[in-house]
Amino acid sequence: SVQDRISHMKLYRILILMLMAFAGCAGPEPRKPVQGKTDRFIEESVLRNRQLLVQEERRIKEIIGKDTLHTYQSSGSGFWYYYETKNDGGSETISVNDAVTLSYMLASLDNDTIYSADDIGVLQVRVDKEALFPGLREGIKLLKSGEKATFLFPSAMGYGYPGDQDRIGTNIPLKCSVSIIQVEKSKDSTL
Repeated sequence: SVQDRISHMKLYRILILMLMAFAGCAGPEPRKPVQGKTDRFIEESVLRNRQLLVQEERRIKEIIGKDTLHTYQSSGSGFWYYYETKNDGGSETISVNDAVTLSYMLASLDNDTIYSADDIGVLQVRVDKEALFPGLREGIKLLKSGEKATFLFPSAMGYGYPGDQDRIGTNIPLKCSVSIIQVEKSKDSTL
C-alpha cells in the first residue's frame, strides 16, 4: 500500500540521517608528529656544528702555535686571547651592569680587516645589557680599565651562521682587538 511505502521511505530517511550524524561525530583523527626527518635533521645539524667547531679550533691553535710574540690564554668559554696592554694595578675586572667605554676592531683570522675601530667608533655599553656579539660580551669581563687585548673567537662566539648581514659572512671566526677606555663600576655589580 501507499501508506506502507511512505512509512518505509521515512524509516530509510531517518536511518540515513542517523548514519550521517554518527559518521560526523567521529571527528578528525589527530595526526601523529613526524619525527623521523626532524630528529635526523637536528642530529645532522649538531654533527655539522661540532665538526665546524673542531676545524675552527684547530685553525686557531695553529695560529697560536705560530705566534711567538704573544702568550695566549684560554678563556674557558671557548675562545683564546692575549694582552697587548695589561693593567696590573688594583682595579677590578669588568662585571655585569658596569658601564664600559671601549673601542674594538674586527678582522678575519688571516688579519683582513672587516671593521676598523674607526668604522665601529667608541662605544659606551652596559655589560650584558647591550647587543654585543657573544664572544665580546664574555671577553670584556676578563679585562680592566686601560687594558687592551686581542681575542680569537670561533664563529659560534662571533656572529655564527647568520653573520651580521653586512660584512661578516656565514660561520666566520673572528680576531677582535679591544681597548677598554673607562669603566664605571655598577653599585650592584657584585651581585
